[in-house]
Amino acid sequence: MPDTTMAPIPTLAAPRDIDLTATYKKITLRLVPFLFVCYFFNYLDRVNVGFAKLQMLGDLHLSEVAYGVGAGIFFVGYIACEVPSNLILYKIGARRWLAVTMIFWGIFSAGLMFANSAASFYILRMLTGVAEAGFFPGIILYFTYWFPAARRGRVTALFMSAIPISGLLGSPLSGWILDFFAHGTGGMAGWRWLYLIEGLPTIPLGVALFFLLNDGIDQAKWLNTGERAALKDALAEDDKNRPAEVASSFRRVLLSPSVWILSFIYFCIEAGVYSINFWAPTIIKESGVASVMAIGWLSAIPYLAACIFMVVVGHSADARHERRWHLNVPMLMGVAGLVLAAAFASSTLIATIGLTVAAMGTLAALAMFWPMGSSFLTASAAAGGVALINSLGQFAGLLSPYLVGWIQDETNSTYLALYILSGLLLVGALLVLRVPAKVVNR
Repeated sequence: MPDTTMAPIPTLAAPRDIDLTATYKKITLRLVPFLFVCYFFNYLDRVNVGFAKLQMLGDLHLSEVAYGVGAGIFFVGYIACEVPSNLILYKIGARRWLAVTMIFWGIFSAGLMFANSAASFYILRMLTGVAEAGFFPGIILYFTYWFPAARRGRVTALFMSAIPISGLLGSPLSGWILDFFAHGTGGMAGWRWLYLIEGLPTIPLGVALFFLLNDGIDQAKWLNTGERAALKDALAEDDKNRPAEVASSFRRVLLSPSVWILSFIYFCIEAGVYSINFWAPTIIKESGVASVMAIGWLSAIPYLAACIFMVVVGHSADARHERRWHLNVPMLMGVAGLVLAAAFASSTLIATIGLTVAAMGTLAALAMFWPMGSSFLTASAAAGGVALINSLGQFAGLLSPYLVGWIQDETNSTYLALYILSGLLLVGALLVLRVPAKVVNR
């Protein structure tokens, strides 16, 4: 007689049986390396104007102030479009919107090779800012779809280490491009080749992102049913355990004093970051270095140190469940580094050491800000809240290049501007200590 006993039906793992640490590692390995590469080109395309400046100003007959306006006008488009861009992403999904964002910023960034006057330089820089506006705040929002607050520090630091890596690799690359194409290869100046070579890769990356990214946990077929359920439970628990001070809607974001304080802190951090990104090659050149290749290699040193430091700080912040001091101390390092670079501007060695300490501090602070800042926002408020904070902070991108350019035109030196920006960074560091520890130390 045949055996009619039914084989036991395999049961799906219950959420409590899932190893969340292994699952988060799986997500990190799936998402972060590719997004890291995308952000590498995002930041490289944003700040390569600092190297293009070394040849472009003479070719286009631009003043230092005109350069500062062009570097800063990027942020007019960026600021204007951040909030609507994040709200569109929230509505239609990350995969489609981030792909569109990347393709268009690649087109406009490479298009800077056609700049032939101050006006065309300004227009192309602003259009690049419009296109790039949705990427960074979109990714910060996207991480909230996957990771609870306690796990965002190291993930954000890993992702944002693309900033120093873009400086580490991009500085020598930019110096080489300017040097190799210095004599008008193919009928184009080296700075035009710089925009073309560094801008084009973003377009195929945008196409790849459309096929590689998932909109969220429910669409991630590479996770099993139990893993998806456990992840959603963890995010729901994270939202439930947020203190009452957090903003739960965009209206509450606008009315929250803490969010406005955070925005100003972020503004102070970005002022320090952009002073390094846009002016480090000029500072090194003014210290007595003439070769663009040498400037490129020396400009890479601060970014190498910053890359290592920000990952270490991100891991430490998550392991200790502490946010404020992991943000405050790097900001104070940024202050010290900028002062050192300004005080010893004529010494290549000491100016480079100052820039290195400043880059370590400001870039680590940039990565440590977002796990703390997003602690004030529930999932429903994150789309508009993240974009609002980032938009207000990016006003530093308008102020910093213009201020340094204006002071350099007036005094033939950058040191006074560095003192002013370091003072602004100090104010921000002091404000960090006013943020309630019970809200952010998770």
